[in-house]
Amino acid sequence: MTDKATLTWGAGKSAEFPILKGTIGPDVIDIRTLYANTGMFTYDPGYMSTGSTKSAITYIDGDKGILLYRGYPIEQLAVQCDFLEVSYLIKHGELPTKTQYEDWVGRVKRHTMVHDQLTRFFNGFRRDAHPMAVLVGVVGALSAFYHDSLDINNPEHRIIAAIRLIAKLPTIVAMAYKYNMGQPFMYPRNELSYSANFMHMMFATPCETYVPNPVLVRALDRILILHADHEQNASTSTVRLSGSSGANPFACIAAGIACLWGPAHGGANEAALAMLEQIGDASKIPEFIAKVKDKNSGAKLMGFGHRVYKNYDPRAKLMRETCHEVLAELGLQNDRLFKLALALEKIALEDDYFVSRKLYPNVDFYSGIVQRALGIPTNLFTGIFALARTVGWIAQWNEMIADPEQKIGRPRQLYTGPTTREVVPMDKR
Repeated sequence: MTDKATLTWGAGKSAEFPILKGTIGPDVIDIRTLYANTGMFTYDPGYMSTGSTKSAITYIDGDKGILLYRGYPIEQLAVQCDFLEVSYLIKHGELPTKTQYEDWVGRVKRHTMVHDQLTRFFNGFRRDAHPMAVLVGVVGALSAFYHDSLDINNPEHRIIAAIRLIAKLPTIVAMAYKYNMGQPFMYPRNELSYSANFMHMMFATPCETYVPNPVLVRALDRILILHADHEQNASTSTVRLSGSSGANPFACIAAGIACLWGPAHGGANEAALAMLEQIGDASKIPEFIAKVKDKNSGAKLMGFGHRVYKNYDPRAKLMRETCHEVLAELGLQNDRLFKLALALEKIALEDDYFVSRKLYPNVDFYSGIVQRALGIPTNLFTGIFALARTVGWIAQWNEMIADPEQKIGRPRQLYTGPTTREVVPMDKR
């Protein structure tokens, strides 16, 4: 028998609603008939207590610091798998066999190049345009170049669109960087791995051969894995909402990129690095902490705390280890910002003010330092995030399209404006 939740209001009025159970995590109250039964809506700014969909892709337990992709702990995936292996898992639901993996990698590599006319699209942007502005425009324009994969009701079209997006995002992100730098675009080299190929397109020039460092390649691969999906966050919800209208997948991913651009979402790692630069020296941390505690100062502790995690972000632990590996490989163990980050982390984790508020380091706190060490400019940090998250977005979009309960997204509101009134002629106002 299905459990029920009873809502009571007014003089003896009540209504019952089914309680739905997932495989793990909190139960949810199914309020789809709320308005029909009560004439009322729920009010939930920021969707703090609202489940907008069913999903079998990612699970987060913020209180325990758990992140699972298709049931697998992120700690195991980040250490034992590469990004395309995790991409296959997120997209298809299971880790690939050797044959499935080789076929998947082969299909992705066949689509790494972009249409040659698309390269001319970049000339419409200023050289100093923010890479995220370029990505929103170029990814949105893909639908103008790939007409043969726009039928969202055709499963084969959805597969080819997904592969194209996963394959072409590294090329497009690298092109945005090259255009910004005034350097020629570098074609993909498909004999390289996904992450090594991206680093080649970023840092190679026609003047000399670029040999990717395997330690740095693995660090980038780990960054991509840690950012591949994160349940129903703002950008993923944007992709799903865009897709609910029947928009093509390229437009939906462009919408996700636009949402990710916000400093409270994908731009947080850039903000965390800027905060460390602002502090400047470990001796100034106590002064900075005092300002953070002063609500009138406007100072914020960036890279700490998370909307979902109320424990140490499991991705932050892995990124911290990656920081050590990368800086050791590059001989930067005494990197000023990394030492400053460790000192700030130690103080924040021991200070009752932050501990009581469960403000633990999140993945953004360290990822900016790693990317900076890899040679990635600050304004491209969020572009790397978009590159990684594309596989999660497309898997979530595909799951939504295949969901028989899917409807066009249409949130409601609590109206607080004027009641009905008559228009007064202009000469009498």
